[in-house]
Amino acid sequence: QKHIVGENGISYTLGEDGMYYPDIRLPEEAYYQIGKYRRMRKVYLKEYRKVLYMELILSGKMNEHLHQVDEMCYQMKERLVKQMKERLVKQMKEKQGVTEKLKEEDQLMWVRMMNNISSCAEEIVLRELVYI
Repeated sequence: QKHIVGENGISYTLGEDGMYYPDIRLPEEAYYQIGKYRRMRKVYLKEYRKVLYMELILSGKMNEHLHQVDEMCYQMKERLVKQMKERLVKQMKEKQGVTEKLKEEDQLMWVRMMNNISSCAEEIVLRELVYI
């Protein structure tokens, strides 16, 4: 027979080598888009938090966990960038007398400053949510 049910109620399937193997399946998981922070978190868990990694996989909660981390990261980064931009503009106005005029006159400088803010916010997000 190719399939049998043991005394314990578990079904078994006959393998090519003549041995019966239990039909064990992981629980179904919801599918979510793969995001940047989600991938980073998964790699981190796999390399540095192996017990938690296996626990999430075996319980069928890995995708949900990664999705939550991904969402929290994007939301936190958005908040941080907004706060940092507001502070930076205020500081620039106080220290250097820079106004929206800089944005009109030297767009590259303005873009550099905004990219720097975004990079700083991303470092905070990674440290606080992904690599914990």
